[in-house]
This record gives sequence, C-alpha cells and structure tokens, in this order.
Amino acid sequence: MDISKIPSPCFVLEETRLRHNLEVIAGVQREAGVQIILAFKGFAMWSAFPVVREYIQGATASSLHEARLCVEEMKTRAHTYAVAYLPREFGRIMGYSSHITFNSIAQYKRYRGKLSRASEPVSPGIRVNPGWSPVGTALYNPAAPGSRLGEPAENFKGKLPEGVEGLHFHTLCESTSYDLEKTLGYFESRFGAFLPGLKWVNFGGGHLMTREGYDTQHLIRVLKAFKSRYPNLHVILEPGSAFAWETGVLVASVLDIVNNLGVKTAILDVSFTAHMPDTLEMPYRPRVRGASAEPAKGDKYLYRLGGVSCLSGDFMEAYAFDRPLKIGQKIVFEDMIHHTMVKTTTFNGVSHPSIAILRPDGKLDMIRRFTYADYKRHLS
Repeated sequence: MDISKIPSPCFVLEETRLRHNLEVIAGVQREAGVQIILAFKGFAMWSAFPVVREYIQGATASSLHEARLCVEEMKTRAHTYAVAYLPREFGRIMGYSSHITFNSIAQYKRYRGKLSRASEPVSPGIRVNPGWSPVGTALYNPAAPGSRLGEPAENFKGKLPEGVEGLHFHTLCESTSYDLEKTLGYFESRFGAFLPGLKWVNFGGGHLMTREGYDTQHLIRVLKAFKSRYPNLHVILEPGSAFAWETGVLVASVLDIVNNLGVKTAILDVSFTAHMPDTLEMPYRPRVRGASAEPAKGDKYLYRLGGVSCLSGDFMEAYAFDRPLKIGQKIVFEDMIHHTMVKTTTFNGVSHPSIAILRPDGKLDMIRRFTYADYKRHLS
C-alpha cells in the first residue's frame, strides 16, 4: 500500500488480508462441521460482502436495518437477535429472518403467536446467560451480575417454553478457544437438560480464530466434541472481529502541533470519539505505524495524538516517533476495520473518513466519499 496515494482521512480494507481470514474461517467451518456466520456488529462493510459470500453464507443481525442489509447484500435471511423487538417492526423482521432469538422468555411469549403467521418458516430461540465470561472490561461483559442480556437458568424453572427450537449464548470478546471450552462447561451444566430436544445452538461471537497464535485445531476439537455429545444440534458461531481482524487501516494527517507546558500534541484530521470510539470505550491504545505506544526513557520525539473534535478527551497519550512530526504528514492507525467503522459518527460535524478497498492487483477502489449532505441527513 502506497500511503502517499491514500486520501486523508480514509479507511482502507485490504482484500488480500480479508481473503486470508475468510480461508481460515471457512476451514474451521468445514473441518468442525459447524456453521460460521458474519456478525454485522463487528463488520458491516457491505461493499466487501461479494468477497465474503465466496467463503461463507449467512449473517447475524441485531435490528431491522441489519436484517434488511443481510437480505439485500448477503443474499440470505438473517439470524436475528435483539435485546427487545419493537412491535411496529417485528413483522418486517420476520420477513428478513430465518432464525429469531429472543432476549427474554417474556419477549418470546409476546411474539410467539406472530411467528406462526410468517410468510416463510422462522426458527425461534432464546438467549441464555451461562453466568460466566472471560471479559474483564465491564462495558463489554455480557455475563456480569444482573446483566440484561439473556435469561439465567433459574428463570426457566426447569422447562423450556413450548415451541423454542434453539438456545443462544454470547459471553466472549476477542477470546480464545479455551475460553469457549470453559464457557461450554457452564452452559452445559446449567442448560444441558434442554439440549436433546432442540434443533440448534448458537455460540455467539468473540471467537477470534484469525488472530496470530489462536489455536484453531483446539477450537475444531472443542466443536467436534460438543457435536458428538449432541448430534441432534446444528451448531452456529457468529464472530465479527475474526472476519476483519488486521485487514486494514485508518489513514490520517497531521493538521497542527500544539505545545502546552512541554506536552506536544499532533492534531489530526480524524477523531477518536467520532471515528475510533472503541479506543476510548474499551479502552485501548491503537497501534500506529512507525511509532511506539510505550515510550521509553530517553525517547526524544513524543507526541500525543489529538482528535479534531472539541471533546477535551479526544486524544491518545504520547507515542514515540523516530523523527519529528510535520504538518501534512500521514499517520496510519493499524487494524481499524472491525468494530470501528460500524461505530463512527459525525459528532461536531467532523468529516467522516472516506472508505476504500485495496484490491489484490494494487488498485485502490474508492468506495465512498462523505459530504455535507451525509452529515445533514443524519440530523433533523
């Protein structure tokens, strides 16, 4: 990738890297005999879906708009789960969905009668909470005490509601196969009695099988072992990050350098709060090409990286660079395609980064440039 030819700011997906991840995912799906579908909440760049469809079929949606996007761009009905369904939308959601998972027993009972009137069969399920998660950040922990996500075992009183065909859990976030294995222990101990009478089970997302060092063979063994215990079940996984992990960057430029009491801040043409909100939410320090996120004693060229919005906290603490930064210099944030693009906003009217795909032959396809009209349409 020739960074000098990338307009700033711009998200750039590298198709070659995406295909590498898809080959890994398709291999696990094939060897384990499970179904792996794409979670839009992690990667919803639909201009890349024609490539995704070459390797996997299916996606999971969490809203009417995502379910419609699945039908229109993934060319298949969605596996839909929502924390709660809006009555005015549920009929349309049914039309876009092959599976619908309810977050509570009460929601299932409320809409059960409508499922029988769907134009095409819809398989209903309930999300359950196994009561354990490896996720340490409270904002991302779906199994924290008192969580609103999924029913705990005691709420079933030993019996599934009539008509339920599947169970869904989601407790992982960029986790390992060993975390899944431990989760399954909690899941089976609490809900195992229900499994022989079901058609499917959904292990949710967070399976980061494309990360370097992830033990995919162990994952395959875990999945095969579960299937051997419950041969009646169709097993579904729905990772988001794994599809787009390390597949692209966000290219930015230095607009100004502010010096305040010896603290130098390079002001960029992007915003952490608007374009990389997960860096502030998680929080984590994004990797910057050619810079160290862990400055050492004696490093000379230290710069905070500041966003262009007026939010005081729109910055990252100092990075160490090899040489002084200059106005107009490009800054490249690594691994910015998953769980980043889907969260962007136009807060403060800050220009949204363009979106491009770098093709295997080196051609840069500019997919979209954002304008004032996009900002205005987002408001009233």
